Amino acid sequence: MAIKIDFRSDTVTRPTAGMLEAMMTAKVGDDVFEEDETVCQLETKLATKFHMEAGLFCPSGTMSNQIAIKCFTQPMDEVICDQTAHVYRYEGGGIAYHSMASVRLLNGERGILTPELIEPEINESNIHYPQSSLVVLENTVNKGGGACYTLSQIEPIHTLCNIKGLRLHLDGARIFNALVATGDDSRKYGQYFDGISVCLSKGLGAPVGSVLLGSKEMILKARKIRKAFGGGMRQAGFLAAAGIYALDHHVERLAEDQLHAKALEAALLPLSFVANVIPVETNIVIFEVAAGIITEKLLHQLAEKGIACSATGPKTIRLVTHLDISPAMIDMAIENFKHL
Repeated sequence: MAIKIDFRSDTVTRPTAGMLEAMMTAKVGDDVFEEDETVCQLETKLATKFHMEAGLFCPSGTMSNQIAIKCFTQPMDEVICDQTAHVYRYEGGGIAYHSMASVRLLNGERGILTPELIEPEINESNIHYPQSSLVVLENTVNKGGGACYTLSQIEPIHTLCNIKGLRLHLDGARIFNALVATGDDSRKYGQYFDGISVCLSKGLGAPVGSVLLGSKEMILKARKIRKAFGGGMRQAGFLAAAGIYALDHHVERLAEDQLHAKALEAALLPLSFVANVIPVETNIVIFEVAAGIITEKLLHQLAEKGIACSATGPKTIRLVTHLDISPAMIDMAIENFKHL
């Protein structure tokens, strides 16, 4: 059966009519020569929004994260992150491949790190140990069911990194989902992070792209690394225009996605095939299937009803709400869940 309701990811969205119009009318140039005014506009817009000095448009969040890690580490350094972190689990071993750094994995609550978790894992200066040089946070935490940091949680981590001489990078793949949930001011992020990766192709609904934010010096270095990674694009303004449109029109509506996710959570909790649901904070719903239920079989049953979801483990299923999911689709999905 064809997919009618696609909960697999918020990356499956298609450009809206308004976004397509913005793309078609974009003013473009050669971005490798830094002459694409729409790319420059996007980079400046996001840098200003997060109170950072500069930005760099990249094809993907994976690339922007890996560029940042390479900017902030040297071979034989160590990156500290949660064991669920996207930079560790889902970026193709890029930390080892590109930066030749090791990784110290922590076990945060739903992927959320604290200074108390981080500090004991910072290596002292010793020839036997890699040099601890970078902490990476993820906001929201994909594997944590969309759990998000508040600025009050980030501030003490920043303070610890300053004291210990470590850099702090944010994988902000769904940072706007977090901002809508917490009500925090994006402009305050710049004082806490050395690098921020902002994804445009998830909740915001752009077809492609992320922007890496940092100091002017860091972004100059990042631009060269992007070139070496093969990520320099030419008339990229057609893509950047979609990102600008998304920032102007698709941020506030994220609240609707998060209401939809809460509705799914409430509907799933009492069902016999559900053991538990990770508490929903943003637009990701992850539930554990009950004992005796075969995950792949359940996914197949849902697919037969036109509902596409994804497994995140042997016993867990993920649903992600996004701008292509309507209230009617949520109602239809809930009705189908009840009759499985």
